[in-house]
Amino acid sequence: MNEKSRLRIQLSATRRGARLARLLTERQLDEWGMPFEEATQVVAELAANAVLHGRVSGRDFRLELLRRDDGTLRVEVTDARGERSPKPPEESAELAEGGRGLRIVAAYAHQWGVVEAPAGGKTVWAELKRPFLGGMGSAETDRGADRTVPGPLQC
Repeated sequence: MNEKSRLRIQLSATRRGARLARLLTERQLDEWGMPFEEATQVVAELAANAVLHGRVSGRDFRLELLRRDDGTLRVEVTDARGERSPKPPEESAELAEGGRGLRIVAAYAHQWGVVEAPAGGKTVWAELKRPFLGGMGSAETDRGADRTVPGPLQC
């Protein structure tokens, strides 16, 4: 993996920062020649969650994209609120007011999860296989799996 296969950026934990995360993802994936519709939707949901549920005044969130040689795209969003970990969507909560964002992530991602991040934060990650055909190994098939592996990307 080389630096041309990775995007890492700090963004303000605001709605504007979440919107910028989606736009930067779209542009980066276009530059890499990868389809971006599903991935930008995943980034939009994870960034919105970081802003809504992971925000700490004065602290940003981080977006990281990694393009692997096998065509897998790994998306990571790190925020400052490690104690507020997202829970996998439940089938019985289909008509609930909240939680739809993680259903979208689970539908598009081959796998996704949450790991601890430095300074009390958390990283929510999702991996999309190419071509991005959602639901193949999403939360439906990984239910009960240890969602702490693999961990965040290391520099």
